[in-house]
Amino acid sequence: MIFRARTVVTMDGAPIDNGAVAVTGTKISAVGNFADIRAARSGHVIDLGEQILLPGLINAHCHLDYTNLRGKIPRTPSFANWIRSINAEKEKLSAKDYIASINAGFAESMRFGTTTIANLTAFPELIARIRSPVRTWWFAEMINVRDPSKTDVLDRTIELLANTEHWGLAPHALFTASPNLFQRSGEIARQRDVLLTTHIAESEEEMQMSVDRAGSLYDFLSELGVDLFEAEGRTPVEQMLHSAGPINDRWLLVHLNSILDSDLELLAAQQPKPNVVHCPRSHEYFGHPPFAFEPLRKRGFNVCLGTDSLASNDDLSLFAEMRQFQSAHHGVSPREILELATTNAAAALRQEKILGRIRPGFYADFITIPNGGPGTDVFEQIITFADAVLTVLIRGSIVDLP
Repeated sequence: MIFRARTVVTMDGAPIDNGAVAVTGTKISAVGNFADIRAARSGHVIDLGEQILLPGLINAHCHLDYTNLRGKIPRTPSFANWIRSINAEKEKLSAKDYIASINAGFAESMRFGTTTIANLTAFPELIARIRSPVRTWWFAEMINVRDPSKTDVLDRTIELLANTEHWGLAPHALFTASPNLFQRSGEIARQRDVLLTTHIAESEEEMQMSVDRAGSLYDFLSELGVDLFEAEGRTPVEQMLHSAGPINDRWLLVHLNSILDSDLELLAAQQPKPNVVHCPRSHEYFGHPPFAFEPLRKRGFNVCLGTDSLASNDDLSLFAEMRQFQSAHHGVSPREILELATTNAAAALRQEKILGRIRPGFYADFITIPNGGPGTDVFEQIITFADAVLTVLIRGSIVDLP
């Protein structure tokens, strides 16, 4: 097939006017001007008219388990109180509820142009009962806060994930997963060549708990009668380096909302550097301090975007995440913002040679949106107008949007 569009955004150089993308099987076979592609190749032409064609978006962090919690968690300035609220809601849910929630999350993600997802699930046993319509990296979220000496959750998780096409391990956070669980997860990830992710430095309450052994989050964990930190005076980043050992580009570090310059220097010294995932609207939901994008970029970190869960967000639109990011970081160009949800996210998943661009040899995962009209920067149009996704192609096939 040959797909013709008013503009093709490849993420390689300038957008192509009157562009075309040839697809053979599941991959892109040619990209260029429509007249040139049509003259060189045979195939059925699908004329998409006055649309912008761009790579499918990649959500580097979400929790589709909680799609059905949209609007059920009241805003609170206390991160610890938010945890209490979400735990109370989770107790009401059955396996059937979670499966419905995950499926609804996939459908909503596709409607917003997401074709690849890094999804954290607390229930890896449910994966076999779900048919993912998008490319999915399943990260099993592991918690052993109530019995830190045990790591059998890891062995069980590996058994459940071993036959999954793309999977990874997610020791939940430093205050819910023991140092031993972090260390063993790292060992297994190296042995099996899979990715790792965790929530870290998510709130100022976490920083206060880690450094001072005080604050509402510390009080909340004290109620459980456990303490996973081996020494006070360390920041969450310092705690992780102490607990997990060397951190490299196998890791997707999610949030980093409350960090010091010294934390950035410690992370920058890790080689290759870990990836960083920012969730702009979840960040705004909690009123966290400004995200340190410029300091991270200057130090060469690969930063990408995620939606987090609908327990702290309104929907699963990465376009809305890009707009929120733009409102907080005025000096970042629209093209660079789009990279956070395409090329950068592909690199975080170690798929930079196959996903995130419109390029021959890459998977034919792309989307189209309306053209905003002449005289407007294409990348600005994408961020401003792009919630109205018109076409989604995954694995070379057009998807019927739910």
